[in-house]
Amino acid sequence: MSATLSNTTAPNTADYGGDEISALVLDPGYSVTRGGFAGEDVPKSVIPSFYGLIPSVAGSKHLYGENAVHTPLPNIEIGNPISQSGIVEDWDTATQLWEYAITSRLTNTRPSNPLTNGLNDKTDELKQEMEGVETQERPLEENPLLMSETGWNTGKGREKPIEIAMENWGTPAFWLARSGVLSAFSAGKASALVIDVGAASTSITPVHDGIMLKKGTLRCPLAGNYISDQLRLIFSTNQPSVPLTPHYLINSKTPVDAGAPSQASYHTFPPGSEPHPSFRALQEERILTEFKESVVAVWSPGRLGGHNQHGGTNLDTARTQNTRPFEMPDGYNQLFGVERYRATESLFDVKMALSDASHQAPTPNQTIPQMIAQSLSQVDVDIRPHLLSNVVVVGGSSLIYGFNERLKQELEAMYPGPRVRIFSPGSVVERKFSSWIGGSILASLGTFHQMWISKKEYDEHGPGIVEKRCK
Repeated sequence: MSATLSNTTAPNTADYGGDEISALVLDPGYSVTRGGFAGEDVPKSVIPSFYGLIPSVAGSKHLYGENAVHTPLPNIEIGNPISQSGIVEDWDTATQLWEYAITSRLTNTRPSNPLTNGLNDKTDELKQEMEGVETQERPLEENPLLMSETGWNTGKGREKPIEIAMENWGTPAFWLARSGVLSAFSAGKASALVIDVGAASTSITPVHDGIMLKKGTLRCPLAGNYISDQLRLIFSTNQPSVPLTPHYLINSKTPVDAGAPSQASYHTFPPGSEPHPSFRALQEERILTEFKESVVAVWSPGRLGGHNQHGGTNLDTARTQNTRPFEMPDGYNQLFGVERYRATESLFDVKMALSDASHQAPTPNQTIPQMIAQSLSQVDVDIRPHLLSNVVVVGGSSLIYGFNERLKQELEAMYPGPRVRIFSPGSVVERKFSSWIGGSILASLGTFHQMWISKKEYDEHGPGIVEKRCK
């Protein structure tokens, strides 16, 4: 333990894998886990962070991947090893999920045990030959690994990934990077105010010279799932209510006029074999995601609950705007007008939030403009103008039409002095995968190889080395 840690002396080529070996980048999120090779434009492996759970007498079976979590198998239950706050709660399942993301598309899967795979007759002789031999190859023996993490990750949450990567996967080198910093790098900026609007939470991360300013890093639950909850409340209070029936429950449907009740035949399951309610909730979320992508928008100029320059209310103006059609899986279809804007308005104006017994209204301090104001108040006053002129907006939920325009309007109203400039990738892929792309750029730099934590260093210092090296 007496060895000195150094950021300036590069480890030996054998310690970290060398430049000729391509590093892997793993970017786990609440909704999606992304994996791919450093230096590439997009991640090759993109899988849901949700998993399927099939209960049985012999023990529950875990299923991973797109097809597994969207197939209505008997009694299937949906879980997620990551909490809504982005912190890993179930490390065993998270390890299996991440390993699946790596081995399913990027590296070879672990070979089956030759003693039990049914391909060998003389298992007794083979057993003697296999004694003392490691039966399973480790998936990352040839690839350094860079992983992303949230800006508010816990101490254990920082140490556990390097432990998994080194002990379970055999990676020769490892690095842990803040997702906000990686998003800034993906936009080509060393200093920026990164606003990441994801599925479960929105994060505000001030980055200065490539370092996350922890005091100013904040998160709030007003993000994609919150908009979905607002849509559910809008649909349920609509007259008549808008049905939300997932595809897997529909056998057939008949076209109907807009606003007319659906005419569909529904699939029934044998008693005791119905999928768990968590499965239906995930399938409903897929419908709501499609609705958000094609119908929902953010109102501007002004606030939806305010008045316009003609003396009327913006709510009345919104009712005169063009409507958008949408058809539900059961055939019900409707033209949506002011509802398009109502679902997102409380991201900026808490007075427009809908709530009920199971969905509490957010507090005024949880709106995105107020979170930005709180974040900036925690950083040095001299760098605030620079951050405001380098606002980087990323995350899948920031793709909602009109989001950037409204955000710019809110920031200019709060900070009339400094120049506010918003940088946001136009490409859907770049917006959704910004932190992975930043990791791909970072891990592929020739000068970055001296930063890797090698297996040798890990063996000397233990998992606590992450706290010392990965600031």
